[in-house]
Amino acid sequence: MFNILFLGDIVGKPGREAVRQLYPQMRSRFSVNYCIANGENAAHGAGLTREVADDLLNIGVDVLTGGNHTWDKRDILEFIDASPRVLRPANYPSGVPGSGVLVTEIGSPPVPLAVVSLQGRTFMPPADCPFQTMDRVLAGLPPRCLVFVDFHAEATSEKLALAHYLDGKVAGIVGTHTHIQTADERLLPHGTAYLSDAGMCGPYNSVLGVAVAPVIHKFTTGMPVRFELAEGPKVFAGAVYRFDLATLRAVAAPERIQVIVP
Repeated sequence: MFNILFLGDIVGKPGREAVRQLYPQMRSRFSVNYCIANGENAAHGAGLTREVADDLLNIGVDVLTGGNHTWDKRDILEFIDASPRVLRPANYPSGVPGSGVLVTEIGSPPVPLAVVSLQGRTFMPPADCPFQTMDRVLAGLPPRCLVFVDFHAEATSEKLALAHYLDGKVAGIVGTHTHIQTADERLLPHGTAYLSDAGMCGPYNSVLGVAVAPVIHKFTTGMPVRFELAEGPKVFAGAVYRFDLATLRAVAAPERIQVIVP
């Protein structure tokens, strides 16, 4: 059995503190072999810096995936090409810095693991087709490869459509971006483990990690406001995916995790 812990969008310092506080406990509790986290909001709530990326990798995260906020901190342009464990969406145009795929070896005897970061197009900034991008990615991977996809997308319809499109072609798919954990974990008909959204690691009493009052003001007045990260309790959210390395298939639906910490 090979267990992958996926952590939902890490939001700013509160999210990083939640990961630092709970990751060792969760790693032991769920016999985690590998950890993937969405890090596009990990630096001050938007973007990723070298310091923040190094901090999360040192905590024990193996790979950081991206999304529409990948480029919000220009610092990332200085290190992403030399940081294979920091991904941006694979369906960005050719020539964009960084990579959307990491291929490594896991288990004994070793088998290839491919971690893929993708971005949706519905209600999202422009990006190439994630369906066609995955066709190209899969065609270029080693044979007998366990494939895990983070699909950073707004619409659950787009997430579920891609999941069915890839069912049996990849081992696991998790959705990110909404910061709200869904309760639709399932094993698809051809063996792919799927969850529409893993949720977030960040401020719990918030609106997607942001202080509540300014968000309400913006909704009620339509006026521009300055968003700040919320304070107080933190949520640690994600899911554990379990795979059989002999068959390269999921053995069960993902197990959701959501813990509130002071």
